[in-house]
Amino acid sequence: MASPKHKKSKMRKRQRVAQLEKAIIASVETCPACGGVKQAHHVCPNCGTYNGLKVLSVSAK
Repeated sequence: MASPKHKKSKMRKRQRVAQLEKAIIASVETCPACGGVKQAHHVCPNCGTYNGLKVLSVSAK
């Protein structure tokens, strides 16, 4: 397996991680069924709907 040839600076590592976090934050939207916050293209954790259909049974905590 290949080894790193040069040291990665702290700034370069942090810049890479920051770009990954931006993608997750940008893909947050509201659920049309319950109005809760959910990640895009995922089942709503509050009501269990996806694309207008009930796919999970969510119990109250």
